[in-house]
Amino acid sequence: MNADSSACALSADSQYVELAVEVFAMLADATRVRIILALRDGEMAVGELAEVVGKTPAAVSQHLAKMRLARMVSPRQDGTRVLYRLENEHARQLVADAIFQAEHALGGEPEHHRRERTADA
Repeated sequence: MNADSSACALSADSQYVELAVEVFAMLADATRVRIILALRDGEMAVGELAEVVGKTPAAVSQHLAKMRLARMVSPRQDGTRVLYRLENEHARQLVADAIFQAEHALGGEPEHHRRERTADA
């Protein structure tokens, strides 16, 4: 009866599978992935994010609204500015892992493996 809750959450019949698919759907947009990459080191305002991701502030605001509803980002008022941050480390890790997988898809030795080998030396 005291099954490991993390093992249950990761089983094929988990109640979270459909929600996980929704998370992947939310991340199936290059602008949202870029926003997550931009926020991985801390908070940023919409204007700053727009500059980093190469979109208009209005477009970035629309993406942030969807990401807020998905609880991937959260806002914080700082005077007249609204700063956004990642809600937790999981979206950042998902994006990092997806980029690492993309490096593997190109063949050869992925950049992240070369960095790991250099760090171990």
